[in-house]
Amino acid sequence: VVRLDRLARSVSHLLEVIETLEEKGAHFKSLRDPIDTSTPQGVFSLQVLGAVAQLERSLISERTKAGMKAAVAKGKRPGNPGLREGRPEAIRKTALARDRVYLGDLLTAANSFLPVVRQMRPDHSWRDVVQVLNARGQRWTDQSLRRAIKRLVAERMAEPELLRKAGRRPPDDRIMTLIAGIAISNPTLTLREIGAQLEGMRERTPRGGREWKASSVKFQLDRARKIGLAVPDIQ
Repeated sequence: VVRLDRLARSVSHLLEVIETLEEKGAHFKSLRDPIDTSTPQGVFSLQVLGAVAQLERSLISERTKAGMKAAVAKGKRPGNPGLREGRPEAIRKTALARDRVYLGDLLTAANSFLPVVRQMRPDHSWRDVVQVLNARGQRWTDQSLRRAIKRLVAERMAEPELLRKAGRRPPDDRIMTLIAGIAISNPTLTLREIGAQLEGMRERTPRGGREWKASSVKFQLDRARKIGLAVPDIQ
C-alpha cells in the first residue's frame, strides 16, 4: 500500500490485517514507510508507526471538536460558510475534493474488486458480480460498483467494455457462467466451498434446491469447459 492509513484505521485493525496476510503466507510492505513485515525490524516499525498514525488521527479529531465547540460558544455556526450560502465556487471546490478522496480510495482498493469484475463482466450482470464480491466480505451494491467502474474507465484504469450491458441468459446458462466466474476469480476454492458460497448467495440449483453438492458444482464447471470457458481444475 502507499500509506498505513490506507490499509487500516486503528492499530488493532492494522495488526488484524497483517495477521490475516501472514496466515495466507503473504507479507506487507508500505511504499512510503520503512516497513517490511518479512523482517522482525519491519514488524516492530509497523506497530510503532501504526500507533503514531492512530494518535495523530485522535489529536486531529480532538482539535476539530474543540474548534467547533469554541465557534459555537462565540455564536458562529460550524462548517463551510460558502456551502451554507450556496456559493457555486465553494460547492465546486468541495465536490472536487470529495471526488479526489473517492478516486484515491478506489485506486487503493482496486485490486480487491477489479480482477473479479474483469473476469465476470460483461458476461454477467452487475448483480452476479456484486454477489461474488460480497461473499468475500466486501460491501457493494449494483449502483456503487457500476459507479466505481465508470470512474475507473474515465481515468483509463479499466476497460470500457466492462460497462456493456449484459445479455440475458437462460437460467441454466446463467448459473453455469456464475459458477465459472467464481472459480476463475478464485482458483483456490474447492467444489464444496463454491457450493457454500452459492448457498450464501441464495442461488438455487437448476432443480430448485437450496443445497449445492460438490458433484452439482463440478457438473456446471464441466459444462463451462465444454463451451470454451477457461475454468481451472477444481477438486
